[in-house]
Amino acid sequence: MGVAFYGDTDPGLADEVDELHWQHLGELDALIQTLHRGGVRQAVMAGKVMKTHLFGDLASLRPDARAVELIAGLAQRNDDSILVALADMLGAEGITLLSQVALVPELLAGEGTLGGLVATAQQRAEIAFGWPVAKALGAVDVGQTVVVRERAVLAVEAIEGTDAAIERGAALGGPGTCVIKVAKPRQDPRFDVPAVGLRTLAVMVAGKCAALAVEAGRTLLLDREALIGEADRHGIALVGVSSTGEAGPERR
Repeated sequence: MGVAFYGDTDPGLADEVDELHWQHLGELDALIQTLHRGGVRQAVMAGKVMKTHLFGDLASLRPDARAVELIAGLAQRNDDSILVALADMLGAEGITLLSQVALVPELLAGEGTLGGLVATAQQRAEIAFGWPVAKALGAVDVGQTVVVRERAVLAVEAIEGTDAAIERGAALGGPGTCVIKVAKPRQDPRFDVPAVGLRTLAVMVAGKCAALAVEAGRTLLLDREALIGEADRHGIALVGVSSTGEAGPERR
């Protein structure tokens, strides 16, 4: 069974699960009751909920007493604080959150060249430059993506998300920009595992980006074969980089 959130979940999820229960994001008590009725003891988070919801019209989220209590108890409103609080709440109800990659380990990026195009020496230099910057952002839970060109940081990801950061950086840098996406040094695999898919690639294509580097073994490649095919078709190099920042061998 699955639980979907109005305004965030793709309705197509209904075709992938036996049951789909729709609710508003702030209805945490309804979430708990739905999971209990389904006999759920283990759950996996999938997809993305934009944190910008917390800064808009909170009434539209229809927060119940549980949600108000959770938000009020946060010392910070960064990703980790919110999601750890939610995981703790579920755990107290006897529902264990599993790692997001537990069921799809085959989607994790490998190390080295992932598609048909090998990154140039210049692109690898750009990746090496941007890698520690992205890692530093992740360490303070700001974002996980940077956009660079000619060893200058054009954009860093914050609350707006990966795609908006890429769009902004590509507009500033023009054709040839490189995108680096990493895992946080203390990434909790139960939630917010880095992922890239066709939507992100489409933003890169529109911005005439040249390369995408992701952290090997810690980043999900959604729609993997289609993603690689589209990257090859548009001349974008896909690279899996080790946690040390090494781009690895030039192979798929």
